[in-house]
Amino acid sequence: MIGLRQKLRLYLVTDPTLCRDYGLIRTVQDAVSGGVTMVQLRAKEASTAERVQMAVDLKAALAGTGVPLVINDDVDAAIEADVDGAHIGQGDMAPEKARSLLGPGKILGLSCETIETVQAADSDIIDYLGLGPVFGTATKTDHEAAIGFEGLERLVALTSLPTVAIGGLKSVHQARVLASGANGQAVVSAICRQPDPKAAAQKFMITEDLV
Repeated sequence: MIGLRQKLRLYLVTDPTLCRDYGLIRTVQDAVSGGVTMVQLRAKEASTAERVQMAVDLKAALAGTGVPLVINDDVDAAIEADVDGAHIGQGDMAPEKARSLLGPGKILGLSCETIETVQAADSDIIDYLGLGPVFGTATKTDHEAAIGFEGLERLVALTSLPTVAIGGLKSVHQARVLASGANGQAVVSAICRQPDPKAAAQKFMITEDLV
C-alpha cells in the first residue's frame, strides 16, 4: 500500500458543473500537470452510460501519467470503463459486493465519517478510506457534521489503511492534513472552479514544501 499512500497525496474529485467552462478533460490534464496524484470521477447527475463515456475519455487523457482513475458510487461504470477502481460511500453498495464485482486487482475506496464506520472497514476488502468531512462543503450537501482536524486525527489513528481527508479542503490546509497522519487530501472546488487548474494544483505542492 506504500504506492497507494503516495497516490492519495493530492486527490482530485471532479465536478462536471464546476469544470464546465474550462472542460472536464482539460481541467484534469492541467491539474495532473500541476501535481494531482489521483483522480475520482464524480458525476452525481449523470447516467451510468454517461459516466462510462466520461471515464473512457479521462482514462485516455491520463494514459502514461501513472495517475489512478476511480469512479464514485458506480461500480458498474468502473467495470465497464475498466478504470483503476471505484469509491463508495456508506449508503452505496456494500463493500463486500463491490469487491466481488471489481475483483482483487482494482482499487476500492470507502468514505467514513464516524469512529464506528472506520472500525468496521475491512482491510481485506477496502484499499483506502476517505475521512471527513473536515469542513462542510457546498459540493456535497448530504454529509454528516464536520469533524475538524481533531476529528480527522482521531479517525486516522483508528486504521492502518491509507487515508485521504475530504470536505472543504484548500491548499492552505495541507500542513494540517499531513500533521493529522492522513496521507493526503481530496479537493473539488479548490481546483475545478479555478481559472488555471495547473496553478491551483501547484499551490498544494508549494504548501507541502513548507510542511
